[in-house]
Amino acid sequence: MTAAIQFDQLRLPPECEKLRAEVRAFIAEETEAGIIKPSGATGGDSFSREFSRKVGAKGWLGMTWPKKYGGHERTFLERYVVTEELRVANAPTRLHFVADRQSGPILLKYAPEHIKMKVLPAICRGECCFAIGMSEPNSGSDLFAARTRATKADGGWLINGTKIWTSNAHQADYMIGLFRTSAPTKENRRHGLTQFLVDMKTKGITCNPVYQITGHHDFNEVVFENAFVPDDHVLGEIDGAWKQATSELAYERSGPERFLETYYVLEELVRVLGPDPDVRGAEGLGRLVAQLHTLRRMSVSVAGMLHAGKEPVLEAAIVKDVGTIWEQRLPHRARELAAFSEPEATNQVPFDKKLAYATTIAPKLTIQGGTTEVLRGIIARGLGLR
Repeated sequence: MTAAIQFDQLRLPPECEKLRAEVRAFIAEETEAGIIKPSGATGGDSFSREFSRKVGAKGWLGMTWPKKYGGHERTFLERYVVTEELRVANAPTRLHFVADRQSGPILLKYAPEHIKMKVLPAICRGECCFAIGMSEPNSGSDLFAARTRATKADGGWLINGTKIWTSNAHQADYMIGLFRTSAPTKENRRHGLTQFLVDMKTKGITCNPVYQITGHHDFNEVVFENAFVPDDHVLGEIDGAWKQATSELAYERSGPERFLETYYVLEELVRVLGPDPDVRGAEGLGRLVAQLHTLRRMSVSVAGMLHAGKEPVLEAAIVKDVGTIWEQRLPHRARELAAFSEPEATNQVPFDKKLAYATTIAPKLTIQGGTTEVLRGIIARGLGLR
């Protein structure tokens, strides 16, 4: 079955620009207080309980969710504005970001009511951190090759196996994990996977750090050894979670964070090239800004489709594929364009520092959220090419 790829034409409405001004005022206050450090390259990867609680108090978490669960019943486009501004400002959003972006929507759809009433308001207050347990050793982003097993037990399930590249698992309160509950069938290798809400304090769960080349710790190996998950923590259909997981990835793959993770390099490049760059520098910078603008329009379009109740899985995969490759290549292109600048005239030390950091984190950008190969397989399948 094939599907047409269609990015709806969309511009942000006036209420979004009003909200943008509010968010920028908040960012200015937090910057002055030293909570946000725009000059740092690692802000978006930072974990701050104080900052996340402040964002929650502003009503900027769970923005699209029902008010009965602590949400605010605003639009996906308004949420997009908040995400974009906080990401550009390098704000410390790690505690709440995954919970707000994708874990909450999954709970809204599939969790029993008492779980929703307990967990969702905590996310909206900025007090609850989530990890996503999908990738595994020897299978990577091929979710349907998952082997970590959930075996039925009295009153629940026993989990055994390993997840890898699990961002924030060492800090998370909960994980939404994808586990094998039965074998795949010959006709459908997607069969046999179930999603669970896992309390990360559960006995039998061990988080082992996976350090990046920068020395930072956000990835983890998570080992399950007879970790018990109660029946009421099953999310959705047993053996049919592949439908849920692919829908979830539309939230994960399409946001502005998928092309803004090295944005600080572009800002520094503009400063280094100065107000009157040579033809080579001006042309190169113009191309980068045009590419960024195109990515942003695509991402805004997906946000609008989510707001309209659509599931733009293919479009989200394209945003993630093109966006992460762009932000991955940005440091190299910036280095080339700044090669002939005068260090004494531009104070190039901050640029070199940010460039070094962006270059070392670049390899992870096309891993998290699904590898390039997996994304292109999804796109090809959607177009009927495989």
